[in-house]
Amino acid sequence: MTSTLPSNLSSRTENPDSLMIPVSQKIKNRLQEQGVPFLANDNIAQYIENGELECLEIEVAGKVRELLKSLVIDIDNDHNTEETAERVARMYLQEVFKGRYLPQPKVASFPNVKDLDEIYTVGPITVRSACSHHLVPIMGNCWIGIKPGERVIGISKFSRIADWVFSRPHIQEEAVIILADEIEELCQPQGLAILLKAQHYCMKWRGVKEPQTSMVNSVVRGDFRKDPSLKQEFFELVKQQESMIGY
Repeated sequence: MTSTLPSNLSSRTENPDSLMIPVSQKIKNRLQEQGVPFLANDNIAQYIENGELECLEIEVAGKVRELLKSLVIDIDNDHNTEETAERVARMYLQEVFKGRYLPQPKVASFPNVKDLDEIYTVGPITVRSACSHHLVPIMGNCWIGIKPGERVIGISKFSRIADWVFSRPHIQEEAVIILADEIEELCQPQGLAILLKAQHYCMKWRGVKEPQTSMVNSVVRGDFRKDPSLKQEFFELVKQQESMIGY
C-alpha cells in the first residue's frame, strides 16, 4: 500500500529531552501560565510555536491509533485502517478543526470613502463545523447582513472568516456569536446581522435520528437591533436570496 503519511512526519527526529513532555502538554502549560482559555471553540494559534503543530499531529495520530485498538480493530493487519490514525490526525489539525490551530486569515479593510450606509447581505455561505458534544458534523448556511461603518471589507472575506470560525468544535448558538465578534472587530459596522441554518448529525446520525431536523438562530447588533424595520429588511433579503437558489 502506498503511504499517505507526509515524509516530514515519518522521518522527523526529536531531541530526547523534548520527548519527555508531550507537545500538547507544552502548549497547555504555556496557555495556563498566561491565563488563556483553551475551550473547544477557542483559537490558540498564537500560543503554538514553530514546529509544534507537526509534532502535535504525530501525538494525535498515536492517540487515535490507541482509540482504534480499544475499539478492537486490527490496525496491524487491516489494510483499510493501516494509516487511518495519521489521516484522522491530519484531518483534525489541518482541516475540520483548523480554526483552533491556524491564525485568522488576513483580511484587509478599506475606508468607506463614499459613506455607504445602505445595508447589504452576503450568503448563503456554506458552513461546516462539528458538534462539540459528539464531534460529528454540523452542516449548513449562514447569511451576513452589514450596514457599513467607517471601513469595509471585500465580500469574499466574509466566507473566509466564517470558514475559520466554524472550523472548530462548536455549539451553534456560540458559533454565531464568535463570528459576529470577529466581523465587528474587522470592519466595525454600524449594524450587523447573522442568520444561521444548519443540520446536526448528532440528531441525524445518532440519538433521535431525525433526518430533516434543522436549527436556526440569529444575532443582530447595532442598528439592526435598534431599528426593527432594518432587521425585517435583512430577513426579507435572505428570503430573496433563498428563492434565487431554490431553497
